[in-house]
Amino acid sequence: MIKLIAIDLDGTLLRDDKTISNRNKKVLQQAKEQGVKVVICTGRPLFAIKGFLERLELEDAGDYSITFNGSSVQKNDTGETLLAHSLSFEEVLFAYEEVTKLGLPLDIISGDTVIHLPAPKGRESIYEGMNPLLKVENTTIEELDPNRMFNKMVVAADQDYLDEKIAVMPEIMLRTFNLMKSRDDLLEVIHKEASKARGIHELAEYLGIKQEEVMAIGDEGNDASMIEYAGVGVVMENGNPLLKQMAQFITKSNQEDGVAYAVEQLVLTKEEG
Repeated sequence: MIKLIAIDLDGTLLRDDKTISNRNKKVLQQAKEQGVKVVICTGRPLFAIKGFLERLELEDAGDYSITFNGSSVQKNDTGETLLAHSLSFEEVLFAYEEVTKLGLPLDIISGDTVIHLPAPKGRESIYEGMNPLLKVENTTIEELDPNRMFNKMVVAADQDYLDEKIAVMPEIMLRTFNLMKSRDDLLEVIHKEASKARGIHELAEYLGIKQEEVMAIGDEGNDASMIEYAGVGVVMENGNPLLKQMAQFITKSNQEDGVAYAVEQLVLTKEEG
């Protein structure tokens, strides 16, 4: 019996126009009414998903979200953080040096703010356009406050160029951080111990929910850990082909209310006729 559903946003719950359909909303409300924990699991900060939580009516005591790709687990009603795997100042300095050597930009996400650091000429970050809700702050690595909270780092660049540089990413970067693509043109750099699976596991333990009672729904590479972890891993029809190979269930696309379809098929109690 599924007691917790962890759901990715972009390409999964959200349609291409970044909205939540009425059918997805209705079905997830039904799941919540049956006592199932509906948990948004995203790379975004809590601040940036408030509109979606309001739309889904997931702002009550006992509602939770997993943010920053698993780096934080938070209460939706108060914003209280139950779990956090933030980055150290030294890790930020190291990543900036390695990434800029490759001719790539690096942005830091700190709460509701994206910190733009100087990028190689002609390779300025495109992250600001992806997340218009975030505040923007421009600074240099020398002026960066070492006492700030560093939730995650991102590399946002043209897909072909980004993929070319990822292929030659130094091994030490792979050993030091958890790196994954959340979009074709976006590489996420988070704490080595952080992942969507880790966030779900910590929340499930906190709630007394077993691994086999968890369902995860996603579409992209940064969802791989939670698809592998969950008792039931669900991947969207529009999802990454490699991710589909890991799934127990392939649902319809994000344009066809695939989240609602999966929850109807695998979670909701059927009325006996």
